[in-house]
Amino acid sequence: MADEATGAGWWRFAAAIVLLLCAGWAEAQPVLRVLAWPGYADPDIVKRFEEQHHVKVRVSIVSSDESLWERVNAHGGDDFDVFAVNTAELKRYVDAALVVPLNLANIPNAKAQLPRFRDRAAIPNLMREGRLYALPYTWSEMGLIYDRKQVKEPPTSISALWDPQYRGRVLAFDTSGHNFSIAALALGKNPFRIDESSYPEVVRHLVALRRNVLTFYSLPEEAVELFRTQRVALVFANYGTQQVQQLKHAGADIGYVIPREGALAWLDCWTITRGARDKALAEAWINHMLERSVSTTLTERQGLANTVVSTRTEDPAAKILWLEPVEDPERRAALWTRIRSGSRTPTQAP
Repeated sequence: MADEATGAGWWRFAAAIVLLLCAGWAEAQPVLRVLAWPGYADPDIVKRFEEQHHVKVRVSIVSSDESLWERVNAHGGDDFDVFAVNTAELKRYVDAALVVPLNLANIPNAKAQLPRFRDRAAIPNLMREGRLYALPYTWSEMGLIYDRKQVKEPPTSISALWDPQYRGRVLAFDTSGHNFSIAALALGKNPFRIDESSYPEVVRHLVALRRNVLTFYSLPEEAVELFRTQRVALVFANYGTQQVQQLKHAGADIGYVIPREGALAWLDCWTITRGARDKALAEAWINHMLERSVSTTLTERQGLANTVVSTRTEDPAAKILWLEPVEDPERRAALWTRIRSGSRTPTQAP
């Protein structure tokens, strides 16, 4: 009996040592911290990178430009290594020194991008003083999605979001930047440069939008569920063709249009924080996301255009308004918080 007890004790001791060693290995295993938009980093894509580089990838999902800024800026970029951001927002991060230049020698797949995306000096905000801060990954315009059963004639104007006949049947996106832009666009003003004299009118128009909508969504899946369960007639498609594909897969009978005023359009890029623990590993992630197979998978699954393989024919008559840095993102955010909540809204900056 003593021998059996001694043997059992030895095995428990050995098992404990193995567990400690495994725990130590897991703790020592490098971790890449990724902040991405929905659909940008699916589990199988992540797993392939982990296996190739013998690392662990921790993916966090973001749902708005405001949330992205708050999360990256919270601790000076120390909480994440690499993240996806549109070219207009990228300027804020470069200005604040929250991101660092890329070393293209570590991102060879950048050479295989489509010509329009290899001309990086021609894409606003990618470069600063001759240094490259981000690489394009995917893009879409933000058109209008409509239910063919309720909307017999395709909407032609962004002002359809304010049309009283659709009151309580409109889905809009919960963001300050784009909502101020589409309100300005509907009023015939510059969507990215709202002057002081125009602010009161734009704010009033956003209050009117809040009163016309069913609700504001954050994630594309949320919009699909609302469309499926509520009597939604019209959607401002912040995620563009990604939402079109999701709704069609859900069986919705929808149409998609670019309004005559034009559709805001984003070009999302990968960039690296100044707090990245392993910059070369973060660059390896960007290289991985620019692999042809990953890019085509993004398009097949999400319906989004990629920057490596041409997958869609653009309508030459469609007016695309590529996002630009806005006049005052903090002011827009502060005012939107009050508009969104239904508070008495000042037209001046708080």
